[in-house]
Amino acid sequence: MKTEEITKRWLDFFESKGHTVVPSASLVSNDPSIMFTIAGMVPFIPYFLGEQKAPYRRATSIQKCIRTLDIDEVGKTARHGTFFQMAGNFSFGDYFKEKAIPFAWELLTSPLEKGGFGLDPDRLWVTIFETDDESFEIWTKTVGFPAERIQRMGMKDNYWSAGQPGGPAGPDSEIFYDRGPEYGADGGPAADDNRYIEIWNLVFMQYERGEGIGKDDFEIRGELPTKNIDTGLGVERLAMLLQGVENFYETDQVRAVLDKAAELSGKEYGGTEDPADPRNADDVRMRVVSDHIRSSVMLIGDGVTPSNEGRGYVLRRLLRRAIRAMRLLGVERPVVGELVEVSKDAMGGTYPNIAEDFERIRRIAVAEEKSFLRTIASGTARLEESVVAAKSRGESLSGAEAFALHDTYGFPIDLTLEMAEEAGVSVDENGFRALMQEQRTRAKADSLAKKLGGVDVSAYASLREAGETFFTGYTELTSESSVRGILAGGQATQSASAGSEIELVLDETPFYAEAGGQAADTGVIRGDGFVLEVLDVQRPVKGLSVHKAIVREGEVSQGALALAEVDAVRRHAGEQAHSATHIVHAALHQLLGKEATQRGSFNKAGYLRFDFAWAQQLSPETRSEIEDVANQAILGHHEVLTREMPIEEAKALGAMALFGENYGDVVRVVEINGDWSRELCGGTHVGNSAQIGSLTLLGEQSVGSGNRRVEAFVGYEAFRHQAAERALVHSLSEQFKAPANQLQDRITATLEKLKAAEKEIARYRAQALSARVPELVAGARDLAGRRVVLANLGDVDSADDLKQLATAVRDRLGADAAVVVLIGTSNGRPIVVAMTNEAARTSGAKAGMLVRAATKVLGGGGGGKDDVAQGGGQDASKIDHALAALTAELAK
Repeated sequence: MKTEEITKRWLDFFESKGHTVVPSASLVSNDPSIMFTIAGMVPFIPYFLGEQKAPYRRATSIQKCIRTLDIDEVGKTARHGTFFQMAGNFSFGDYFKEKAIPFAWELLTSPLEKGGFGLDPDRLWVTIFETDDESFEIWTKTVGFPAERIQRMGMKDNYWSAGQPGGPAGPDSEIFYDRGPEYGADGGPAADDNRYIEIWNLVFMQYERGEGIGKDDFEIRGELPTKNIDTGLGVERLAMLLQGVENFYETDQVRAVLDKAAELSGKEYGGTEDPADPRNADDVRMRVVSDHIRSSVMLIGDGVTPSNEGRGYVLRRLLRRAIRAMRLLGVERPVVGELVEVSKDAMGGTYPNIAEDFERIRRIAVAEEKSFLRTIASGTARLEESVVAAKSRGESLSGAEAFALHDTYGFPIDLTLEMAEEAGVSVDENGFRALMQEQRTRAKADSLAKKLGGVDVSAYASLREAGETFFTGYTELTSESSVRGILAGGQATQSASAGSEIELVLDETPFYAEAGGQAADTGVIRGDGFVLEVLDVQRPVKGLSVHKAIVREGEVSQGALALAEVDAVRRHAGEQAHSATHIVHAALHQLLGKEATQRGSFNKAGYLRFDFAWAQQLSPETRSEIEDVANQAILGHHEVLTREMPIEEAKALGAMALFGENYGDVVRVVEINGDWSRELCGGTHVGNSAQIGSLTLLGEQSVGSGNRRVEAFVGYEAFRHQAAERALVHSLSEQFKAPANQLQDRITATLEKLKAAEKEIARYRAQALSARVPELVAGARDLAGRRVVLANLGDVDSADDLKQLATAVRDRLGADAAVVVLIGTSNGRPIVVAMTNEAARTSGAKAGMLVRAATKVLGGGGGGKDDVAQGGGQDASKIDHALAALTAELAK
């Protein structure tokens, strides 16, 4: 069975069970904490957590996924791959274990001719969470699965979570397929996970994960708003079984590229994983090509392009690993165009956008190949020379050599590491990283020059030669000075008139130039006959402050006397934010420990953001504690003491250096409450912590692996934010007629009443539907020798309501040939349920045929067995047309 057919059967089956078919989300994740979509449930996380209302109660999808943590292992074993497809069915507060388990069993074991996958029931095994007696009962009593093939496992194996505090979690039940004694020991999944391969994981998602690490060492905070179902079946794994191949590389969508790589190289694929087998090296390379080319095609199809950062770097690495693998197979000419075309043919049936957008995909892939082949041609010889020299000396490849390969020849460090390892030589990676950091520092200076209007940094050299711009802003906000130089359009000029945008250098200035995460001051520079508005201040050259300004009045000339005036209100608000940044840092150290070190910051009037090293999401309780400790320090009325001292003395005091800053021999130390907060800092600050006013944390998020970010409003902005929240609470208090301290309880009680009311409405609706049985039976008409009931029931809760009603009507119609087709509308979309009795089926009436006839008119699809079938559509306005089509079908 082809992979395309597997995915179609999956979607058809669950659509027939009332699930909405949801197209695959992009591989580029919308979640800022993850780079790619790494699991089928990722697009649905807001629904599971109750953050958003799901537009459907049941859903099913075939989700594209990318995982790159084990990229270096791809090809070496049959288990590692980057791109894969996850088939899933999901329930958002609709059904739970009682339906999820039977659904899985039915689909896996139903014969091929009835839409199932036709797996041998006797070769299936099941694992459940060790205390999950409910699942055990469903498996053994509802499904009839042998108890001796159910194994109970602990949290590490049968408890799933999203991986971070605040995410969904719950026990799971996993389904395994026994590949036979030739693959390993007897005894089920607990004995041998090579012989018993997991194909489907049913997650009973009902809890919110708390703090903790690993798969089995975390707290459970409580229950989610609803009990949900999240299942995931590995499409490639099922394809392995149904296609009778050994690993996912040999399945149809992957094997096509592998075979092309073999054809182009003239090699024969042996399928070995044994490193001692002489064919293994080439087999590994062909597997790398097949996996990486397919992954690259899918990534480019979703809008990723090769680059040196983020997702683009992952794509670049995949393509370059594939290209190099082909060269190691002996193919030196460009072949990526041919390989991606084969992958397009293999994947295009399932993902039509790949075929439709193939010219763009091919163009990007081929361009990357051309670029990389030039890199290989120029750098490989240099690398090989360096490796030989290092081996002769008995040393590792130096960081300087690795950096030269990167900087001069474009050789990425991962390629250098890989090729050097193959040659048996290690690489001084730390030395390489240090040189890279130096380069980034230089690049930062270049970026600063661009920020100043594209002026080359050397344009300021002569201005700096006249001396350092003396900063007076620590003690005053107004300073008299003289204009040392003027730049307009990147060129030195003697004067500038009204309307001109210029860069101005003064001999001394009270304006703080952006540095250390603190935004620059703004204000006014006045003189005899001119007024300048200062918009920004930068330091393109150490010791030189450059004011970006607009001439608002008159004409300013070089050498003119000037009065520089900082915007005092904005400066004070900025000082509040900067001092608050130090306080937040100290609060994090107090609560999380010294390992929560700063990784960057930015502060401006009324706002701060602070990045720090931390691997896990902060719990709401921890965020609240951070805010509380910070505000206690603010209200503590602590003096903010600043003093200059030799850097060694500052280090001896334990002063912390800010991330990414360079310091001289003499440094400025800022203390708040003594050693509680002591940092090296050249910024401006309030004189006392109480002057900050207050701080309100806005949120916390991931900003890359192992790094988190908090944001906060400070001072008046914090007050405004709190006032807005207070107004919201007041409004809710009036609406719920409860004081603020009782509001949460009142809202909870109201929600509980709403849930109870919804249940009661559902009960009344079920009773109302049942009451319609006599009416529907009485309305049965004779058609082609059968008693037929065709009806539009209007709004219904679910397909289950229609099934119960249709069953009752069919049973009341007796043993004569009887057909019942009921159509209802749920969430604006039509649902069709058809039932036939034995006599009707003998006469040729098939439930599945009738459902397909109706859903074709309704713009949907469906199917099922001859006696019971179900489907759905898109256009409820055509229900009458569908009933007419059914009448015509039955009259044939």
